[in-house]
Amino acid sequence: MTTTLPDTVAPAPSSTPGTSASPTARQLWTRSRALIAAFLVLLSFGIAYAAVNSGENHDALDPRSPDSGGTRALAVLLADQGVTTTVVTTSARAAAAAGPDTTLLVAVPDLLTDRQQSALHKATERSGGRTVLLAPTPASTKTLAPGVTPFADTTVRVHGPDCDLPTAQRAGDATTGGISYTVTEPIEARADSCYPSGGHPTLLRLPAGNGGDTVVLGSYDLLLNEHLDEQGNASLALQLLGAHPKLVWYLPSLDDTSALDGGQQSFLELIPAGWNWALLQLFIAALIAALWRARRLGPVVAEQLPVAVRAAEATEGRARLYRRARARTRAAEALRAAARSRLAPLVGIPPSQADEPDVLATAVAARLTDPAIDVRTLLHGAPPPDDAALLRLADDLDTLERSIFSTERYANP
Repeated sequence: MTTTLPDTVAPAPSSTPGTSASPTARQLWTRSRALIAAFLVLLSFGIAYAAVNSGENHDALDPRSPDSGGTRALAVLLADQGVTTTVVTTSARAAAAAGPDTTLLVAVPDLLTDRQQSALHKATERSGGRTVLLAPTPASTKTLAPGVTPFADTTVRVHGPDCDLPTAQRAGDATTGGISYTVTEPIEARADSCYPSGGHPTLLRLPAGNGGDTVVLGSYDLLLNEHLDEQGNASLALQLLGAHPKLVWYLPSLDDTSALDGGQQSFLELIPAGWNWALLQLFIAALIAALWRARRLGPVVAEQLPVAVRAAEATEGRARLYRRARARTRAAEALRAAARSRLAPLVGIPPSQADEPDVLATAVAARLTDPAIDVRTLLHGAPPPDDAALLRLADDLDTLERSIFSTERYANP
């Protein structure tokens, strides 16, 4: 008895160095699905985080926020003294509100563009009111406080006033620090330098025209709800911000349309600098990951296998696996598919129609001399119920192929 099983010869490794097959779509998906999944998880987390934090929570330094980092307590105390606090988020409204009866507080001056800083300084320079800058760095002191230069970062702690400014003398010790400053001549002679740290002031008062002034504060901790009741913080804050009946609290925002220099900017120019650096880091990380995943710095080298597996052994090994798994259905379909692929060219059927029962079975039956053979059942029948039926199917398929081969050989010598 001869049993014919489908050919499962393992392909030999290519002996031509430097050649490689292009990856299929399935291989590309397998390699990239982990990165895609990680990106989707990160995107979902970002959306969820934005949704959770899009409620009524206000930012730090916001006079409407009762959180520890907010300044609502200070706003309430100012209101008790008759000072009205107005929150604005655009530099145009902040500049328009400047006046002799107004204190303008710029919460984060470093967020302002050059055009915003110039417009704001022009509006406040001769307004006669007070401008308070919180922790400005060289990015903003050059325009908003000419002559003032940040010297060093210092520890935020309790400092003594150590100056003749009546406001500081009445407040006494306060939580200051953050940034210390230096003042150039001739402004230094007119400036009030208070709460020094390391010999350099952390609070400056710079007189301006029309009786106004500019206050530079190296740290905003003394204004926060959690520190307002410590030392002389409340007294100092109330005197600095309550000098006029109106307080305009300017919180710079990303949707400030007045930040557009010249009115027209490209998409990349509208992206904050921090995002540009983040995108650059992500690009470098992606490039490094791509180089790591490539891992091949030269042509493909064919590797000689230590053992050559014969086709017959591979076929028998697969057959044993089928038997151990009792995969008779799969084994039978493999036998039938192999028989159909070999019979189709013998009877003149295109390979594309080899699996069509009506086409192949009719053509094979027309060439058989024994009408008792049920070709359709052999090639497209039900799975065998046991191992004995599987063996009979293999024998019957082998007999069918031999019969067709003999018939075709004698018909076309």
